[in-house]
Amino acid sequence: MRDIARNYYNHLFRLVDYIRVTNQKGEPLNFYQGIENAGHLINSQADSGRKLMFIGNGASASIAGHMSTDFWKNGGIKAIVFNESSLLTCISNDFGYNHVFEKPIEMFANEGDILFAISSSGKSENILRGVRAVRSKRGQVITLSGFNPDNPLSSLGDFNFFVPAEEYGPVEIIHHSICHCILDTIMKVKNG
Repeated sequence: MRDIARNYYNHLFRLVDYIRVTNQKGEPLNFYQGIENAGHLINSQADSGRKLMFIGNGASASIAGHMSTDFWKNGGIKAIVFNESSLLTCISNDFGYNHVFEKPIEMFANEGDILFAISSSGKSENILRGVRAVRSKRGQVITLSGFNPDNPLSSLGDFNFFVPAEEYGPVEIIHHSICHCILDTIMKVKNG
């Protein structure tokens, strides 16, 4: 078991070196430049009164909920997540699960708001519809995806973070760490 655990963490550490980050034009960015650019985007929009929105399914919904709370509580940045059970069941029942993020984003998004779209596969229809909904409101998008490098989500953001792994655990762990890194970096800059 010790060797399995060692290999697991060695795999995670190696994956960080291969995270692909691109901008909206598809141009590659250094990973740390991507973190910095995302932080600058969030700071500039938050300083203008804009908010962050987070969406994800399953474990990615947990990441979305956790990070939404941390951004507003620790970072002092307006943030919201759309995974409350009555909202999910209402929208799913009335419109279908593919619309579960699109409908609240249509209602709550304002121009300049930023959406964190988190999907391990990068091909969840409800996530893709959420991205289109925020774009229709002239919002910005930060994507986090994995599995296939050509997944649809991996090219839809102003900044796209792709984790080159095909297992949920490593992708989700690194997605969560990227979100924390962005927030922690913002907080350290603000606090000197």
